[in-house]
Amino acid sequence: MSERRAPAIYNIAAHGGFADALAQGLIDRFAKDVFGLARGLVILPNNRARRALQEAFVRLSEAGLLLPQMAVIGDLELDESIGVALDGGELALDIPAAVDPMDRLLTLAGLIERDRAIRGDAILAKDALRLAREFARTLDQLTVEEISLAELRKTEPESLDLSRHWQDSYRFFLTIAEKWQQHLDQLGRIDEASRRNQLFNQISQNWRASPPDHFIVGAGITTSAPAIARFLETISFLPAGMVVLPDLDMIMPDDEWDLLGPFKADPDSGAKKRAQETHPQYHMKLLLDRMSIARAEVMRWPRTGESGAAAKRSKALSNAFAIPNLTARWQSLETNERSLAGVRTLEARNSAEEAQGIALLAREALEEPQRRVAIVTPDRALAARISAHLERWKITVDDTAGQLLSKEPEGVFFLALLAALADDFPPAELLALLKHPLVEAGEGRLAWLEQVRRLDLLLRGPRPAPGLDGIDILLRDPNYRTETLRKAVQPWWSDVRKRFEPIAALPSGKYIWAELLSAIRELANDLTQGKIWAGPAGRELAALLSDLESRSELGPSTIKSPELPGYFETWFATISVRPAYGGHPRIALYGLLEARLQQADLVICCGLNEGSWPQAITPDPWLAPMIRTSLGLPAQERQIGLSAHDLVGAMGAKNVILSRAHRDSSGPAIASRFLLRLKAMCGDNLKEHPVAASWTRAIDHPDESTPVDRPAPVPSRAQRQIRMSVTQVDRLIADPYAFYANKIMGFASLDMIDADPSAAWRGTIIHDILDKWAKDDNYDPSGLKKRAEDFLNDRSSHPLMRSLWAPRLMQGLRWIAESVEANRKAGRVPAASEISGKAEIAGVKLSGIADRIDLMPDGSLAIVDYKTGGPPSNRAVKEGFNLQLGLLGAIAELGGFDDLAGQATGFEYWSLAKKSGSDQFGFVQSPTKGRADNIIAADAMVDHATACFNDAVDQYIAGNTPMTAKLHPEYARYADYDQLMRLEEWYGRTALDEGGHE
Repeated sequence: MSERRAPAIYNIAAHGGFADALAQGLIDRFAKDVFGLARGLVILPNNRARRALQEAFVRLSEAGLLLPQMAVIGDLELDESIGVALDGGELALDIPAAVDPMDRLLTLAGLIERDRAIRGDAILAKDALRLAREFARTLDQLTVEEISLAELRKTEPESLDLSRHWQDSYRFFLTIAEKWQQHLDQLGRIDEASRRNQLFNQISQNWRASPPDHFIVGAGITTSAPAIARFLETISFLPAGMVVLPDLDMIMPDDEWDLLGPFKADPDSGAKKRAQETHPQYHMKLLLDRMSIARAEVMRWPRTGESGAAAKRSKALSNAFAIPNLTARWQSLETNERSLAGVRTLEARNSAEEAQGIALLAREALEEPQRRVAIVTPDRALAARISAHLERWKITVDDTAGQLLSKEPEGVFFLALLAALADDFPPAELLALLKHPLVEAGEGRLAWLEQVRRLDLLLRGPRPAPGLDGIDILLRDPNYRTETLRKAVQPWWSDVRKRFEPIAALPSGKYIWAELLSAIRELANDLTQGKIWAGPAGRELAALLSDLESRSELGPSTIKSPELPGYFETWFATISVRPAYGGHPRIALYGLLEARLQQADLVICCGLNEGSWPQAITPDPWLAPMIRTSLGLPAQERQIGLSAHDLVGAMGAKNVILSRAHRDSSGPAIASRFLLRLKAMCGDNLKEHPVAASWTRAIDHPDESTPVDRPAPVPSRAQRQIRMSVTQVDRLIADPYAFYANKIMGFASLDMIDADPSAAWRGTIIHDILDKWAKDDNYDPSGLKKRAEDFLNDRSSHPLMRSLWAPRLMQGLRWIAESVEANRKAGRVPAASEISGKAEIAGVKLSGIADRIDLMPDGSLAIVDYKTGGPPSNRAVKEGFNLQLGLLGAIAELGGFDDLAGQATGFEYWSLAKKSGSDQFGFVQSPTKGRADNIIAADAMVDHATACFNDAVDQYIAGNTPMTAKLHPEYARYADYDQLMRLEEWYGRTALDEGGHE
C-alpha cells in the first residue's frame, strides 16, 4: 500500500448527531460489501461511546449488518482499561504489566503515612488515602504529558518565589515519587499511565511500518495527551485510516483560533503568554497541534450539512464562547447571529422545583412517538430527584453516571455500622443501624421493629454510659423508665448484644486490620442475612471489602475506631454504582462524561450553576500552580473548558432546555458562567420556556386552599372523667388542647435521642440528689456536697453536666444545705421529701408530689418546690395559671399526705438559678411575698388555687367546653403538641375573642 500524503481527518459538528452521522457515513462507505464493515476497526474513547455507536448502527440498518470491531482507548477517569483489540497479542507481551490500581493506592497511602510519622506529623488514615489518590492523579498527569521525574527535579521552587508550604509539598512529592519508583522496580511493574503511553507508541510504530489491510477509524477521541495525539496522527495517515473529531469549531476565524494557544516562550525574556485553557476549543486545538495537523486540513464528515437552524446555532455558540477580549464584538452581531432557535431556559426557585420541572418536560416529550430525551447534569443529587419525580408516571430512568456507593442503601447501612462502632455504640447511631431496611428484612421484620421501637423509647434523653454496657445499666436501673418497658426489651436485647460482642471486644486502640475487616463483614452479613451483598451496590461493597482483606498487609498501619467511617467514606467517594440497563428506552440520564457523543431529540442540560456546571476547581495539594505551569502540566482550570465543550456538544440537539435553580441545598446559587455568557450575547433572543415554570408550580398546588381552623376538640363526658396531677392543671387552663392530647388521647411527648440535658432532666437529677440527701443523710450539710460530687465524678453521668453545669450545681446545692440548716436552727424542720399525696377536689381525684414539706414552729406546713431555673412569676400564680403550690397545700390540709396534715401557710419556690442583681446561685421566691398588688395572702393561697381548679373542672371535666388550642398562649410555653395542632397553619390568622385572645 502506498502512503497517504494528506491526513484523513474529519469533523462532525455538534448539530450533526455524532453517533448516527458516524454510523451512516461508515455504512455508506463500507457496507456495499457484506463483510466490508466487519473487516474494519473503530476506535472510540470509552465504553459509553461504543454502546452509542452500536445503537446507532441498529437504528440505521434496514436488513441487518455485520458490525465493525470496536475498541476503546480507555479512560483513567472512568477506570476503563484499553480494549482487547489494542491491548492483546504479542505486542502487549513486550510491555511490563501495570501495577494493580488498589495496590498502588494502598502502597502510596502507606508511604505517606510512614513518612509523616517519621517527621513527627501523624496523619489520619483517611487523609493518607485522600493524599495518595491526589498523588496518583498528579503522577499520572506527569506521565501522560511525558514529563519525567528528572525534569521535575530540575524545578527550583525557591526561584519561583513559592511559600514554604508549597516548597515542602514539592519535596514531599519527590520523596514519595522516588520511593514509589523503587517499589515498582522491585515488583517489575509500571504505572497504568506509563503502560498506556508505551502501548500507543508501539502500536503507532507498528502501523507506520506495516499498515493494516483493513480500515481503521479513530472516532470521538478528544484526549490531547501526546501519545494519543501521535496515535491519532498515525491513523490519519494510514492508507485506510480516518480520524473523526467531535464538535471541532470550524467557524471560528483563524486569527481567533490562533489566540487560544498554546504559545511558545519569548526567546529574549522567556515569558510565555497564558493559553486560553478555559475555552471549549482549547483542548481540540492542542490535540491538532500535537498531531501536526492544521485545522484547515480537517474535512466535514459526509451528510452533516452546514445549513439549517442547528447550524446557525453552532455559529452563535462559537460567538458566545469567544475569548474575553473578543466579546466586545457581540454588540456588532446581527440578530440572526445571536439567535439560539430551539433553545429555551428554565429558572426554578430551588432544586426541588427544578427537578419537578425537568420531569414534567421529559414526560411531555414522551407524548410524541419515537422522540428521545437526554437529561444531562453533573449534579447527582439533582439526578436522583429527577428520577424520583419521573416515578410519578411509573417511568424508570437509568442514571448512567451512577450514584455514589455512600448514597445507596448498602453503603448507608455499612457506614451506619461503622458509625455505631466508631463511638462505642451511641444511641442515635445504634438505632439508625438497627432500623435500617436491610436489617432483619423478611418475615421477622415487624417483630424486630417493634423491639427496636421499645429500645428507642428506652434510649430517649441524654446519652447513657458508653458501650453496650451502658444499655445494660439502664435495663437494670429500677428508677429508669417503666418496669414494663425494661422487661419487654431485656430478652431481645440480650440476643442482639451477643451479635455485637465479637466486634465490640476488639481492642479499639490499635486494630489488627484483617481481623477488623473480617469482624465487620461477618456482622454486616449477620444483621442483613446476607442481603447486603445483593444487587449492584452490594456487589461493589463486597468487592471493596474482599480487595481490602486480600491486601490487609497494605492496609493502614494504625487506625482507631473513630477513624473508620471517614476512612471508608473516602473509598466510597470514588465508587459509583451504575444500575443494570432496563430503564425507559427513550429517556436517558447522563453525567457529563457519559453524555459525550450521545444524541437525542430533546436535551435538557440542568444544574447550570457555578460549582455544578462547571464544577468547582479542586486544587492540586502536591504541586503549586506555578510549578505545574513551568512543567507544562494542564492547568486545573482546563476542566472548565472541557465542561464548556460538553455543554456546546449537548446543545447540538434539535431542541434544548437549559435549567438552573436560584437556590440549592447550601443556599443562594450563582448562575453558571456559561449561561450568563449566553444571556449576555443573546439578550431577548434567549427565551424562557413558556409553560414549564407554571406547570411546575401548578402540579402540586391545589386549585383552592382550605383554611385550617383553630383546633377545639370536644371529648365525650366519659373521656373527661380522668385523674390528674397538680402539674397538669396548669396545662389544662392555659392550653386545653395540649391537656387533651396528653391525658385523654394518651400522646406523650418524647425526648430527643442523645439529647443535651434538658431542664426537666436536670430537675430530675437534682430532685433525686436532694431526696437521697433527705432520707439517707437526714439533711446533713456535708452529705449533700458529697452526693453531688459522687454524681459528677460518675463516668456514666452526662459529660455536659460534669463540665458545664458542675460549678453552678455545687453553688446552688451549697446554698440549699446552708438554708435548710439555718431554718432548722430557727425551728423550721423538714418533715418530708418527695412525698406523694392525693385527694378528691371538686369531684376529681387529684394527686401530686411535694418536693419538700417543712413543719413550721407554729405547727403549720410550708410547701417547698425546687426549681433548677427561674420560678413562675407571682402574676402567673395570682391569675390562676400556676396552681401547683396552692393545690399541694389543699391536699395537705385534706390529709392527703400520709402522717402529715395541717394548715398550709408557707408556699415557696427554691430556685438554683442566679438571682437577678446577684452573683450567687440560689434564692427563695414566694407568691405570698412581694408587691402588694401582685401577691396572694398566705391564708388565701389554698382557697385561691381551689377556686381556680373548681372553675377549670366545671368547664373541662364536668362541663362540655371545647379543648381549645393555645387558649392562653402567654402561659402555654411548651411546644410539645404544636405540630399536632398544626399551629403554624392557623396561629395569628384567627379572630380575637371578647377576652382579647385568639
